Amino acid sequence: MLIAFLAAAQVSNQLKDREGNIYDLKATPDNKLWTTDNLKINLPGSYCYDDLKSNCDRHGRLYTWEAAQQACKALGEGWRLPTSDDWQQLAKHYGGVFGNSSDSGKAVYKALLQGGISGFDAVLGGGRSSEGNYRRGDAHGFYWTATANDSNTARFYNFGKGSGKLFLQPEGEKTEAFAVRCVKE
Repeated sequence: MLIAFLAAAQVSNQLKDREGNIYDLKATPDNKLWTTDNLKINLPGSYCYDDLKSNCDRHGRLYTWEAAQQACKALGEGWRLPTSDDWQQLAKHYGGVFGNSSDSGKAVYKALLQGGISGFDAVLGGGRSSEGNYRRGDAHGFYWTATANDSNTARFYNFGKGSGKLFLQPEGEKTEAFAVRCVKE
């Protein structure tokens, strides 16, 4: 079933959400299908950086952790917010993240970033604090995982432009808003 699905998805290589936004798709070496565009579904708990539609068009929306889970489910059956392990497996194919690679996460940063060899095309779109302040636009790409630590925090991945590395951040406040990619088995 998975092989048939991946073959069909590779033919179309795109997915359209209920609002008409189109997302490119990529099958990864670990037999998962990922969106290679940041989500743009307008849900409660999602925001455009600096409240500007042009930033949503450019970088996708920023979602609270709860909204991120709902956004992936809105793509259809089987779509979900990736776990920290999903991200680790993806990163492993390109050298691994900071603290778990021989080059401190530099190769995976370059490979997964927009224009990199992976085709994953992560973007540096910043985030939104729990207080509603936007920060680190064009300097960091923050991406939620489904891996919660407790009722208040969850893990996320951070593409840091200044260091040129990919980091696993263990404790993001779930009320902060970050970018979202989705995955399907």
